[in-house]
This record gives sequence, C-alpha cells and structure tokens, in this order.
Amino acid sequence: MDAQSSAKVNARKRRKEATGPNGATEEDGFPSKVARRAFGLREPAPFSDEIEVDFSKPYVRVTMEEASRGTPYERPVRVYADGIFDLFHSGHARALMQAKNLFPNTYLIVGVCSDELTHNFKGFTVMNENERYDAVQHCRYVDEVVRNAPWTLTPEFLAEHRIDFVAHDDIPYSSAGSDDVYKHIKEAGMFAPTQRTEGISTSDIITRIVRDYDVYARRNLQRGYTAKELNVSFINEKKYHLQERVDKVKKKVKDVEEKSKEFVQKVEEKSIDLIQKWEEKSREFIGSFLEMFGPEGALKHMLKEGKGRMLQAISPKQSPSSSPTRERSPSPSFRWPFSGKTSPSSSPANLSRHKATAYDISEDEED
Repeated sequence: MDAQSSAKVNARKRRKEATGPNGATEEDGFPSKVARRAFGLREPAPFSDEIEVDFSKPYVRVTMEEASRGTPYERPVRVYADGIFDLFHSGHARALMQAKNLFPNTYLIVGVCSDELTHNFKGFTVMNENERYDAVQHCRYVDEVVRNAPWTLTPEFLAEHRIDFVAHDDIPYSSAGSDDVYKHIKEAGMFAPTQRTEGISTSDIITRIVRDYDVYARRNLQRGYTAKELNVSFINEKKYHLQERVDKVKKKVKDVEEKSKEFVQKVEEKSIDLIQKWEEKSREFIGSFLEMFGPEGALKHMLKEGKGRMLQAISPKQSPSSSPTRERSPSPSFRWPFSGKTSPSSSPANLSRHKATAYDISEDEED
C-alpha cells in the first residue's frame, strides 16, 4: 500500500475512532477533527524569510509515534520537502500532497533550489528560479516556501526551520559526490518516505518536446514567434512553412473525405429508413387489399349479398301448394229478373228443375 492510500486509511480510522490530538477522545474535551493549517488554500504560501519566528521558545522534535498519533493544534508536525520543481506538474503536486498527509496535523515546508545550485549539480532548467518559486507557492498543499534551499540538508538548516521530518521518495538520490544525499537524514530517524508518480516527470516532458521539436517549432512560428526567437535557421523556417501549407491541404482533403463519408452515411441511413417505411406501407397495403379482394374478402361477401337480393327481387317466392283448402261460401240466392221472388234453394231437385226450365226456354227462343 502506498503512502497516499495509507494516509487515507489512517484518516478514516481516526474519524471512526473519534480521537483528538495525542490520541485524546471527545470525552477528554478535544474535538474529533483537527483543523488543517491551510495558507495555500486561499492565498499563495508565504516565503520563510517573510515569516517572523519566535526563537526564544525552545524547539523539541516530536517522535514518529507522537506525530502519527496526532499532535495538538498549536504544535503541528513540521515536514520539509525539497526539489527543483522545474515544469511543475502533477507528479510534483502528488508528492507534496503525500507529504502534507503524512500526519494528522502537518505543516508543510517546501524548499526550492536556486538556478545556480541546480545548474551546477543537475543541469539547465526550463523555468528560472522565480517561476519555480511561484509555481510551488500556488500549490494548495504548501504552507511555507524556502527560497534558495540548500542542496544538502545540514543540522543548522534543520534547526533554523525547526524541521521534524524530511519527506522524499525512498529511491537513493545520488548527487554532489554522495550515493544518497538523504542518508544522514534516514540514519537520524527523520526521513518520511513518499511514492513517485510513474509516467510523469520533468525529464519525460522535456523528452517529448525534443522528440516533437519540429511540430512545436512550426506551432510557435504560426503563433507569431520569429525564427530567431526559436533558434531556427532560414532554411528550416521555409521548410516548416512549406510543411504547414502541405498539412493544411491534407487537413482540407481529410475534412472533405470525412464530410463525404458523413453524407454517404446519412444517405444510407435515410435510404434504409425509406425502405423500412416502404416495406411497412406495402405490408399494410397488401393486407388491406387481401381483406377487400381476397378469397374471403369483404368484396366477395358484398357480391354474394347483392346477388341474393337481385335473385330474390327477380323471382319472388311462390305460395306453397300445400296451403289449406278454403271452404266455399254458399252461393247467394238467385233472383229472377223482373221478379221480386228469390230463387228456390239450391237443392239437387231444384237444380235439375232449373236446368229443365232453362232448356225449354232455349228451345222456344230457337223456334
């Protein structure tokens, strides 16, 4: 587990156990949380030579056990971290964050070496010392900045700044004829290790710039820097300008290709949508057609009904032959002409008599 993760776990444990400074609990009258001294959270951290220190009070270092347990608010653990901090990046900030969170109540002092020391012992820097001081000042974890910090920490320097512990990564730092400039700090029990952030460093950033020098030179030429300011020869300047024009043409061609691809893609999407819609509409049309004109469609039923009605209208139904026989009503009484008497009843004898009379009459008329 790295120092950062360990600090987070310890912080969670302290909140859970509700311990105050020096392990005291809330029952002893101490608050459960210790307020952080945070000069760098609201304003830049001050320089050490701008802070008044009362040297009349004796200074006694705290042990690692006392520092880990927690110190009173008025007595924070004074942790010192030094470096070049050229091209200040996230790796620097993470190292300072770890140093700030080593103990519950930490006051972080950061030393920044001057240009003279750095150029003599390490090499040329991209940023000058004032730029590097200013960058560290504005890191939120820093409480105090030491300008022109020494390359090797002496007992006098540690006593002057009342330093309890020195924070740095545990990798031996060989420089100034020493295999490890922090060896005497480790032997004195004042060393507090931090973890390096892999994948980011000042050397990595400079390597990227050197590797892509042509790209950055062309970039700054386009932004108005002169070839003299960039230390670019006349021939290289013309070459960079020509490359910039070629890149612009390539970019335009690429943009046209991308736009044409987008157009083709949109056309394909629209055509797919149209085909899907056409298929849906065609299914609906075919379904409606079959419902109307299919073998069992509505039109067939309508025609059957119409045909039945026409046949019924043309040939109406005949009356049934087996209808009951109607009884004949008796014929009315026969009245002789010019006679007020009624004919006799229609009995068989009378009927024969009538027939004979009618026969005689007909013979007389013939005579």
